[in-house]
Amino acid sequence: MTRVETRQRVLLVEDDARLADLITEYLGKNGLEVHIERRGDLAVERTYELEPDLVVLDVMLPGRDGFDICRELRARGATTPIVFLTARDEDFDRVLGLELGADEFIPKPIQPRVLLAHIRAVLRRAGMRERPGPVADSLAFGKLEIDNAAREVRVGGKPVELTTSEFDVLWLLARHAGKVLSRNDILQQLRSLDYDGSDRSVDCRIYRLRRKLGDLAASTERIKTIRNVGYLFSPTNW
Repeated sequence: MTRVETRQRVLLVEDDARLADLITEYLGKNGLEVHIERRGDLAVERTYELEPDLVVLDVMLPGRDGFDICRELRARGATTPIVFLTARDEDFDRVLGLELGADEFIPKPIQPRVLLAHIRAVLRRAGMRERPGPVADSLAFGKLEIDNAAREVRVGGKPVELTTSEFDVLWLLARHAGKVLSRNDILQQLRSLDYDGSDRSVDCRIYRLRRKLGDLAASTERIKTIRNVGYLFSPTNW
């Protein structure tokens, strides 16, 4: 069935009723349609029922934790953007969430307006398309093919499943092949947020990209780490 709503739909998986109601009210006043799910063991099914544009996911939930939910959604091929909103803010939790395929990992407490800014940034990335102009809709480097219009990636003709944020990072690096991009460059262009010197989300996404593209086992690194500077996408050896 074709959806006709103009408001973007958010599934909020949060068992704190007061917080969930506060977030729902604020996001609703700012143009988003929010649905609440309070149980972790119902979150995957609810995601497929609602087909939301974005999922905001707590970690500590009754029935099932948020990491398991994220893991199953990504394993089943869901590319819906996922934003973790949780009181767990250890580096291990942040890295785990991002490696499982989340697009953002936001610690509680957070002001609703700040959460809204994060959500809007992720939704922009999820719906990001290149403006008409000289930039190609697809790029090819040896066996690697990147189709921005279809948001598809293939290596040797075989599709590679990437999350929204992974694809965006790859497309950005590939469009600037041969040029070093700092973490700040990447964050500025994809998140509109300043790099504070401690956010390792870019590193995690680069690691996942390398793993999925077979770059970890390659004798010649194709997405190169430039120590203390950033990353460089090599146009050769693919």
